[in-house]
Amino acid sequence: MSFIKEFKAFAMKGSVIDLAVGVIIGGAFGKIVTAMVEDVIMPIVGVFTGKGEMFGDKFMVLKAAKDGEVYASLSEAKKAGANVFAYGHFIQTIVDFLIIAFFIFLVIRMMAKMSKKEEEKIVAAPPPPPSATEVLLAEIRDELKKK
Repeated sequence: MSFIKEFKAFAMKGSVIDLAVGVIIGGAFGKIVTAMVEDVIMPIVGVFTGKGEMFGDKFMVLKAAKDGEVYASLSEAKKAGANVFAYGHFIQTIVDFLIIAFFIFLVIRMMAKMSKKEEEKIVAAPPPPPSATEVLLAEIRDELKKK
């Protein structure tokens, strides 16, 4: 029974729950950034390169399904059953990762700046004026010192 209690204590720690929330939000944020890369950035890159994907369809045929057969695209080669070395997809995934990492860096940097501004507002706020009771007590104290 102590194992279950120990596990419950571990699972209910704030840091574990914070981690779980972070993973869930991170997954959702990753989908947003991936959609931005695929639907916004890559079409712009496609305007300059002439294709939607820079590397996605790059491949090398290791063994054709039939001797001497030539394939125009990666999907055609896979459909024919050829043994292909699809290095383009790997390179495209690395480029996507770098773009996603850059945008996550920008978002975190922006959040840090906003957090710093909030801290500065809190620190820069003047202390509240003394209450009426404190003012009255200070006057009484000063009068007693005079006597």
